[in-house]
Amino acid sequence: MTGADRRAQAFGMPGDRLMEHAGTAVAAAAHALAVETGRWGRGPIVILCGPGNNGGDGLVAARRLAAVGARVVVALAAADARPATRDAGRNWDRIVRDDRLTIVHIPVARDVALLGHGIEKAAIVVDALLGTGVRGPLREPIRSAVELINRARASLVPVLAVDTPTAVDLTSGDPSDPAVRADLTITFHRPKTGLLTRNGKALAGRVLVAPIGIPLEADRG
Repeated sequence: MTGADRRAQAFGMPGDRLMEHAGTAVAAAAHALAVETGRWGRGPIVILCGPGNNGGDGLVAARRLAAVGARVVVALAAADARPATRDAGRNWDRIVRDDRLTIVHIPVARDVALLGHGIEKAAIVVDALLGTGVRGPLREPIRSAVELINRARASLVPVLAVDTPTAVDLTSGDPSDPAVRADLTITFHRPKTGLLTRNGKALAGRVLVAPIGIPLEADRG
């Protein structure tokens, strides 16, 4: 959760509402990217979700995409079999009851490798692993998931990043190694400084900014 998100909640914006708005925007961007590249309906939309609120945005997007007829695979890249935050956990509880979705848990590198078989047949891949940069090396299974996303892109599968490509810092734009290289990044509320730097631009691809109901006052103080 960003500082603006926390301040938005102080202004009375519930976190689950912010997540619903963000995930709905992700779903719209995923649909547009798949249609634009001629891949809508050609394969599943694969959404890799981390254990936090960035992953929660991906879970909302999965539900929204399934509602418009997409085949969706949700992969939770986390040690635990349920997201760690309250709002992401609520959305996990919603999707596990949705038989339109294929849901897998990938807690270790071996499981990520199994998911990767046939990844080149995906319509698009959505990176909803981490919404902030990291210090030092990426831990498993996030590291293997990042490598899988980049392998998919090398196979010409379009990649959509949620808020920021995983391991790219939103303030500086500095990447960890490895970091996701996206074709399109949808970020929320306002442009993020890190995505405007040379490194950030190179890794984020095109950047869309989606309003999600955070008041302008949340950026102050």
